[in-house]
Amino acid sequence: MSASSAPSAPKPSSSKPSSSKRPPFDPRDPLGLDDLLEPEDLAVRDTMRSWATDRVMPHIAEWYERGELPEIRELSRELGSLGALGMSLQGYGCAGASSVQYGLACLELEAADSGIRSLVSVQGSLAMYAIHRFGSEEQKQRWLPGMAAGEIIGCFGLTEPDHGSDPAGMRTYAKRDGTDWLLTGRKTWITNGSVAGVAVVWARTEEGIRGFLVPAGSPGFSAPEIKHKWSLRASVTSELVMDEVRLPADAVLPGVTGLRGPLSCLSHARYGIVWGSMGAARASFESAVDYAKTREQFGRPIGGFQLTQAKLADMALELHKGILLAHHLGRRLDAGRLLPEQVSFGKLNNVREAIEICRTSRTILGANGISLEYPVMRHATNLESVLTYEGTVEMHQLVLGKALTGLDAFR
Repeated sequence: MSASSAPSAPKPSSSKPSSSKRPPFDPRDPLGLDDLLEPEDLAVRDTMRSWATDRVMPHIAEWYERGELPEIRELSRELGSLGALGMSLQGYGCAGASSVQYGLACLELEAADSGIRSLVSVQGSLAMYAIHRFGSEEQKQRWLPGMAAGEIIGCFGLTEPDHGSDPAGMRTYAKRDGTDWLLTGRKTWITNGSVAGVAVVWARTEEGIRGFLVPAGSPGFSAPEIKHKWSLRASVTSELVMDEVRLPADAVLPGVTGLRGPLSCLSHARYGIVWGSMGAARASFESAVDYAKTREQFGRPIGGFQLTQAKLADMALELHKGILLAHHLGRRLDAGRLLPEQVSFGKLNNVREAIEICRTSRTILGANGISLEYPVMRHATNLESVLTYEGTVEMHQLVLGKALTGLDAFR
């Protein structure tokens, strides 16, 4: 094509864009992150937000103060009816939602309470995920539909009294007895343990670490509840005690041997925490904003003071950067490109920043910040547990340090 026949470039407009066409600044979505979401994503988010607001928020302070989750079975069935259990898994009654949609659900549930999100995470991202990925077809058919419906609650037994960050040192073991297995050992800090219909328990064998499906009520198996917690109080936390529990040959997960099995499940659960922690942060931040606009000192609302506005601005930065990070990781997971090191990046950053947002929010609420009339201290204490489980700060720092330098500092 000759220069003379080429279309002329459009002339730049001399008029400035009309400000009337720009959307107004939204204090609840200052970066316009909702524009990244599809209508289906927004529908999932709004459904989970409405359920948490109507079903959990009126009771959560009382449950937390009592240290109980008295309606866990009813809540599980309701969450199952919403498609929130095993939400991103395909088939067997699972919703088959996207990873971003699952993340949004985690955010809304943890905005209510970390214990509610933990119920969903352990059920779907640990117990159901292990069966879905590593189980036989018979195991999937037996357990997953009931778990997806919330009729069967699951738990995941990896952490032991003496082995948390170093699961390779586990002492729980299983030995063959004819065609059966005999399972012996202890697990601790197990969410859902005493109400679970099935426990996914990881144990040493002569072949390496294997996963076992242990039905509740099996002789030699018990799950005493752990009491006297000052964090995740509205959550069922238990020990798992196994004294030569006899299991048939088909109780073992056939699809994996070694630590790759439980660690891949943990990575899936950590992804939900990346989103969920931002829910706790959002609830605390919004409480601080509302309080700052109505609480008066020296004749005017404290939100009008420079120091308070500086705190709110800094919290807003970290909150919405964290949500943006979670969304980015979700898109990578949906594309099959998310790396474990990237999950560590998100878990380390978002939980750490969420705790700081809660602490700063508490300073704005002053003495009222420690009251259960506000969600801030409840979220702050819950996040102390979230900071530890699925990998401590130090473990994720070492994961990233190894990835950045190529040098292994774990040993």
